[in-house]
Amino acid sequence: MLTHSIPFAPERDAESFAQVPAAPGVFLLRGPDSAAEPYVSKSANLRRRIQRLLAPPESQSKRLNLRERCAQIEFTATGSDFENVLLLYRVLKQVFPDTYTKRLRLNHSPVIRIHWENEYPRAYVTRKLQGIAGPSAEGFSPGTKSVYYGPFQSRAIAEKFLNDALDLFKSRRCNFDLNPDPAFPGCVYSEMKMCLAPCFKGCTDEQYIDEVRRVQKFLDTCGESLIQELEAERDQASANLEFETAAGIHARIEKVRGVVRGCDDLIRRLDQLDALILQPSTAPDSVALFRFAHGQLCGPAPFRVQNILLSNEKSGDSSLYAQPFMAQAQPESPVAQVASKPTSLESRMAAALDDLAPAPKASATAFAEQLALLKRWYYRSSRVGEIFLRDRDGSWPYRRMVRGVSRVLAGKIKTDHEGQEVKEGNEK
Repeated sequence: MLTHSIPFAPERDAESFAQVPAAPGVFLLRGPDSAAEPYVSKSANLRRRIQRLLAPPESQSKRLNLRERCAQIEFTATGSDFENVLLLYRVLKQVFPDTYTKRLRLNHSPVIRIHWENEYPRAYVTRKLQGIAGPSAEGFSPGTKSVYYGPFQSRAIAEKFLNDALDLFKSRRCNFDLNPDPAFPGCVYSEMKMCLAPCFKGCTDEQYIDEVRRVQKFLDTCGESLIQELEAERDQASANLEFETAAGIHARIEKVRGVVRGCDDLIRRLDQLDALILQPSTAPDSVALFRFAHGQLCGPAPFRVQNILLSNEKSGDSSLYAQPFMAQAQPESPVAQVASKPTSLESRMAAALDDLAPAPKASATAFAEQLALLKRWYYRSSRVGEIFLRDRDGSWPYRRMVRGVSRVLAGKIKTDHEGQEVKEGNEK
């Protein structure tokens, strides 16, 4: 899995150190005994870190030193910390299949689950993924697979969002299996008319399932389904000259929008979460593309922007950022220029996305782990690189993605988890 391997001998350590680049990367140190446990880690500077581990030890130093136990150095240089963490995850999973999650301190992300397998479905916050619905599954009836939404930055944020959202509906919040009995007294939510009370047959089963369908549509559309529903009621009330009723409905619309504002852009229905991550690359004139789809992180794939020529050459600016959507990729040789037509960056980006599309075969465990890696990077106080999410209608924002390529290529911008620029020297 690691691309470079060099032998190490203490008497020729300088030769080995010279072959290791002073760049970010993941490395593995093996001993002469193939059955011995290797040392695996990542670093922002491979040469410096390996020298600390393998250089002659200082007297009375307590620093870890593996000079006399290492016989082989394996490493791969990376272009970013995001790539570093992803590669470390892959290596540790292969080398330490039983303990890699503890070594990475990998905690599953909090998500919202609509538990459709239950006869009386409900929405709740969990960290476990089980029976994820496929992209075509509607999950509108008991017995079908669960639907999940996330990832949230913390469980507290997820629970607040869900509680605020459920205040807009009348689905149950109790966490036990129901055995409807008309003699059952119900709970405070049924007393407050905030639940249809299927526990004592306060509604028919069909009415309750319809209400849970509305909850799922709300989460699927990030509140748009309920806003449209209320806007239609408000307009009808206004047409009937019921202005007080219309004002009340308008206030409820504002409440819905307030709930939706507490939801980050990354939070989507998980089986439909499709994202492109742009990162610095080790290759010159390139950025590294990663894609999260079907619960898997794919990449890196280099995206080259060498020999770019703007259509409007008279503008006097050859910056890709200035007019990225007009940029054309020019062949490197005159022969290639005759043989093929110039390809726009947008079409090249579309082709790169197709090449990065993974097969929908990730297990629930792998899905949760790689979602946690994505969430860990996304919610960092300052993150390097950019992320672009596939729209809910299935389209990609290609123009914004090409602009993002130019910014990552320039290497001047860091963003926080809300996508705001963090200037150098003023990071949060």
